[in-house]
Amino acid sequence: MEIAVLDINGKETGRKVSLSDAVYAIEPNNHAVYLDVKRYLANQRQGTHKAKERGEIAGSTRKIKKQKGTGTARAGSIKSPVFVGGGRIFGPRPKDYTQKLNKGLKRLARKSALSMKAKEEAIVVLEDFKLDGPKTKDFTSVLKALGLENKKSLFVLGEPNKNVYLSSRNLKTSEVVSISELSTYKILNANNVVLLEGALEGIESNLSK
Repeated sequence: MEIAVLDINGKETGRKVSLSDAVYAIEPNNHAVYLDVKRYLANQRQGTHKAKERGEIAGSTRKIKKQKGTGTARAGSIKSPVFVGGGRIFGPRPKDYTQKLNKGLKRLARKSALSMKAKEEAIVVLEDFKLDGPKTKDFTSVLKALGLENKKSLFVLGEPNKNVYLSSRNLKTSEVVSISELSTYKILNANNVVLLEGALEGIESNLSK
């Protein structure tokens, strides 16, 4: 599968790169994609939710009224869940939501996601570029040149580039990641995936194992 390489002005450089069919043209495995997206979203949960139960409430242990003769129900503690300020019955407790998948399944899911994007012609190959400083304006001009200013886009860098990363951080519709941060969820969540030339070899190396 061949695709033209664009420059930051959105014009063809006259060069083409060959994308591996083993990564970008496989029959997508929907179940693998589902499992990997579910794992990613579950792992984003902090699981720090906590409510105090009856035994954790600070309060007097004095019996608040006599047992009989009041005409109302018995009550032995102000910390009872039936009173305002009392403990919560079966409240949430801290929990680890982490899910794990084997490496082969995660690779299959990412290849499936990339193949879906390739089939939709939503993959752009961009020549490597650098920005002089962290300026959102400069990154926005690249998006406009590629016709992506109003679309969700995912830029995949071959090597960390602080200026490019910082220039994109203010934009809600664009995200810049390195090869190691590439995930099935991020690929599918973007309308277009922009692969920098320097990232192609690393992606194919990681996913062809």
